[in-house]
Order: sequence, then C-alpha cells, then structure tokens
Amino acid sequence: MANLKAIRDQIQSVKNTKKITEAMRLVAAAKVRRAQEQVLGTRPFADRLAQVLYGLQARLKFEDADLPLLKQRSVRTVGLLVVTGDRGLCGGYNNNIIKRAENRAKELQAEGLDYKYILVGRKATQYFQRRNQPIEGKYTGLEQIPTATEASQIADELLSLFLSETVDRVELIYTKFVSLISSRPVVQTLLPLDPQGLEARDDEIFRLTTRGGEFEVQRDKITTPALGFPRDMIFEQDPTQILNALLPLYLNNQLLRALQEAAASELAARMTAMNSASDNASGLISSLTLTYNKARQASITQEILEVVGGAEALRG
Repeated sequence: MANLKAIRDQIQSVKNTKKITEAMRLVAAAKVRRAQEQVLGTRPFADRLAQVLYGLQARLKFEDADLPLLKQRSVRTVGLLVVTGDRGLCGGYNNNIIKRAENRAKELQAEGLDYKYILVGRKATQYFQRRNQPIEGKYTGLEQIPTATEASQIADELLSLFLSETVDRVELIYTKFVSLISSRPVVQTLLPLDPQGLEARDDEIFRLTTRGGEFEVQRDKITTPALGFPRDMIFEQDPTQILNALLPLYLNNQLLRALQEAAASELAARMTAMNSASDNASGLISSLTLTYNKARQASITQEILEVVGGAEALRG
C-alpha cells in the first residue's frame, strides 16, 4: 500500500506541475498579444519617419552628406549589442543567441579586430561576466515588452560609444521572430548607418490569433508609400541639418523594433517550452495512472489470495 501511496503522490505532483506550465503558457500568449499591440502602436511614427527620409534622400545624396552617423571609417573595435532575456524556461532561446555572439566575437578576432560587449538581459550579463569578457555596458530588468524610453536609453549609449570612437562599428545580435515555433539569431549592423537602408521599404507585422483552439501567427506585409517632397518645397534649414536630427530617431526606431522582435521570440519560445512541458506531463500522468492501476490490481489480487489461503487453512 505504501507503493500505491507513493504513486498517487507522484501523480498529484505532476498534475500540479502541469497546471503551472499551462498557466505560464497562457501568460506568455497574453504578452505576445501585448507585443503585437505595441508594434502596431509604433507603426504610424515609423511610417512617417520613413517617408521623410525618403523625401530627403530624393533631394540630396546621402553618400555626399558629411554626417557622423553615416561616415565609414577604419574599423579597429566593434561593439556587439547582444539581446537576451532576464529569465529562463524558454527552451534554447538564450543559449542560441549567446552562442551566436561568441561565434561572432571569434570571427572578429580572426580578422584582427577587437570587440566590446553591450549586453541586454540578465542571462547574457551573467554568462559573459563569469568568463571575464570585455563588457562596455549592460542593461537588465527591462520591461517584458520593451518601451521606446528603454530603446532610447540604449541608443544614446551606442551613439556615445560610436561618436567618441570607443567603437568604430556597432553590430546588433538578436533573435528575429519568425513564428511561434521558429526564431532565428541574426547579426545586423546598426552603426554607421547604411545610406541605402534609409529608404522606404516593405515590412511585416505579426498577429497572434487562434484557430481551432490553438494559437497561430499571421504575418501581414505592409508597404510604406514612398511619397517624395514637392519640387518647389523650400527648407528653412539645410536638409543636411534636418537629416542629422532625424538619424538618431531612425536609430531609436530600428533598435526598438529589434527589441520587440526579440521579446516576441522569447515569449513564443516560452509558450512552446511550456506547451511541450504540459504535453510531457499529460503523458507522464497517463503512464503513472497505468502503473498505479496495475499495482492496485496486483494488491487486490494478493489480498484475495491471502483471504482464500486463510480460509483453506481454517478448513484444514
């Protein structure tokens, strides 16, 4: 009977764990929806900024503009902005991005270049601190869904490092959101800005929906209209000065979008991990229930045999 009690306790423990993992899955799904709403909320500003940059590009050649953020210079040190999460329980999300960052650092060393880490997220900070890696800045405790204020704070630090020539190039390493079951670590150059990348272009927005009781992601392609300025428009300021003021905003917007993608990837990974944990718990409960029933049947059979044996002894 003690064996039966142990199995019952184990079944109850697994059921309690399944309740927790299922609750965490639903919480992650709700936060993915919040990330979706935030992307949609920042969309109008991003569209208007893209239109203004397109209009300025049509008026002057960015390559000829003497702007610090567009200036290509000899690279000696590269700043690696690595975006991870503050928490675990999200599958291989954090490990994948950390490995990608380490591989990129090795590639830079092979080219004879130095590197410095700018870390976002407690997981990356703890990992690289334990290995005594060169860390120029670190940001932890950010909101689960990144805000424009947080993106602006990080962008200001990157601008300071780049303009002071502490680093000659800034590369962003983050996880691009593909679907609920797929994400991809990518490396993107943030600074110096690429003049060819400032024009209007197609974009995608993800939407978390449900179908048949299951979560799924729909991706909508959005085209930003390329509206140039009228030919007779007169600028009160030099277009180069206007561009110099808009480029930091463009950097902020690019960084915010990457942080949102990374947050959506983390939440989707957590949803997938918790869903797998719930499925495994269900399978374990079924297996333990079968084991319990077999043990209970064996116990009942043993008791019957003991009763019959006792009766036979009394008759004898």
